[in-house]
Amino acid sequence: MTQSVVRFQGPLASLTAEDRQALLGRRGVGDRGVRSAVAAVLDAVRLRRDGAVLEFTAQFDRVTPARLEVPKALWAEARDGLDPAVRSALERAARNIEQVHRAGRPLATIVEPEPGVRIERRPYPLNRVGVYVPGGLAAYPSSVLMGVVPAKVAGVKEVVVCSPPGPNGVPAQAILAAAAMAGADRVFAIGGAQAIGAMAYGTETVPSVDRIVGPGNAYVMEAKLQVSDWVGIDGPAGPSEILIIADDSTDPDLVAAEMIAQAEHDPDASCSALGIRHSALGGVAAALERRIRGAGREDVVRLALGARGALVTVSDLEEAARFANEFGAEHLLLAFEGAAAEVDRFRTAGAVFVGPSSSVVFGDYLTGANHVLPTGGLARGYSGLGALDFFRWTTYQTVSPAAAGRLAGDTAVLARAEGLPGHAAAAEQWEIQ
Repeated sequence: MTQSVVRFQGPLASLTAEDRQALLGRRGVGDRGVRSAVAAVLDAVRLRRDGAVLEFTAQFDRVTPARLEVPKALWAEARDGLDPAVRSALERAARNIEQVHRAGRPLATIVEPEPGVRIERRPYPLNRVGVYVPGGLAAYPSSVLMGVVPAKVAGVKEVVVCSPPGPNGVPAQAILAAAAMAGADRVFAIGGAQAIGAMAYGTETVPSVDRIVGPGNAYVMEAKLQVSDWVGIDGPAGPSEILIIADDSTDPDLVAAEMIAQAEHDPDASCSALGIRHSALGGVAAALERRIRGAGREDVVRLALGARGALVTVSDLEEAARFANEFGAEHLLLAFEGAAAEVDRFRTAGAVFVGPSSSVVFGDYLTGANHVLPTGGLARGYSGLGALDFFRWTTYQTVSPAAAGRLAGDTAVLARAEGLPGHAAAAEQWEIQ
């Protein structure tokens, strides 16, 4: 295939099996070095608790915090000292996130499959949740809001935030400010796999939580997978992704801008555009080159597009929908004409953005929908983070004496068919004589 700023360019039908696998198999097989390194960190945190956390913080973050927990006075100071424009935008985002996620809270259900048999399922908020927020080279206050606000809306009693410390021993000002705005309960200056271990197992300082949510690098995501037999997680996630469906009406410059916006996150980001008909993506490669030149994160963007970028064409909307649903993108932008009438074709994505003006970056920050989304094709089995992730369900079963008599015979039949005579005997004591 013809090479350009992107790795793949041409008709979808002309992709080799190897090319297709590179586009669709984005998760890879994992890194044994990452797995073993994370396992060692988690074992140390489980056994030595605060001591191990401090040791790894000094090793990886090159700082020794005066204390692991950040006092609330520093949060308030960070919020009050934040650039007014940034503070206003974060407050607007928090309001929208709260409104959207409040509408997603679940309701109890009651059903009577037979007279005298009552099954009720009630949702209860989790007691304590941990929100991981990346730090290091960049601060992501929006990720604080996306994790903390839905948890508080759900009624979680205690929301704990962990984020890597900067050179001054505490997370970035914007992280602390966002924690104050979102209503977090505690913040700890801990990053990486050691933060995940601390929240999963608990230490002298950090409480163990019921579920851990939030994005992170390969070490953080591997740590979440490894502690998932101890604590709930929101699901695996990886580098950012976008798939754009375009047609002849779509502005090439818009396609380029959306691809670059996600590519600048990570050299491993996956950024693709699918054009309906051969002419649909004309001018996109040139627009990419024009926009990339001199961009603030040009090196990162070029690496991402050169490794996984794609500009491919399909014959019609039906073929585009088949590929999109197989691809399962984190972000799917329907930038073609009449997209609103076709949304039901596109069901497999972390989030679907309908129409060219529905930029993915609006969803990253301000629409109120969550930006913690499944990647690597996992949208086929996972959903984006929402209020439902902060509830667990308890089922209450009530069987009247009369109903027990009617259920006893068939229950005993099935129990004996499975070789469980004790079950059968327990049922038969209610059998109507």
